[in-house]
Amino acid sequence: MTAFPSFDPERFLAPGLGGHSGLLGITHHAHGDDWVELALPYSEALIGDVDSGVLASGPILSMMDMATSMAIWLKRGQFRPQATLDLRIDYLRPATPGKTVIGRGECYRITRNIAFIRGQAHDGDAHDPLAHVAGTYMFLDLPGAEIKA
Repeated sequence: MTAFPSFDPERFLAPGLGGHSGLLGITHHAHGDDWVELALPYSEALIGDVDSGVLASGPILSMMDMATSMAIWLKRGQFRPQATLDLRIDYLRPATPGKTVIGRGECYRITRNIAFIRGQAHDGDAHDPLAHVAGTYMFLDLPGAEIKA
């Protein structure tokens, strides 16, 4: 019998597991049934503008892609392979140098093949976001992607 295991966001981002999130320093912050918050600590290695010390936009986008993906797995109650179809990010302001960026992703609807997400990133005040995201993901039914129970 083929089944996907339940999804545990804290275990998924456990320290020392490496991967893209590990290289960026992204950690689990909090989660609920259909949302997850991740933290991207300030790092000089991620600075995009040396003169101002502002983080580059790429690591923030990567964190938001991960947060929204994980929100889908939480809503489904299990991991399932998927591809980002569309992820729009609107940057409202630069992240404050020296501060950790928190990214919250939410999955608000799932159909047979598509999941719909939204989210925001802030650096300490959720009422003063630095970015908003919205997008869609497509579920993949790939041969060999099954996880045996």
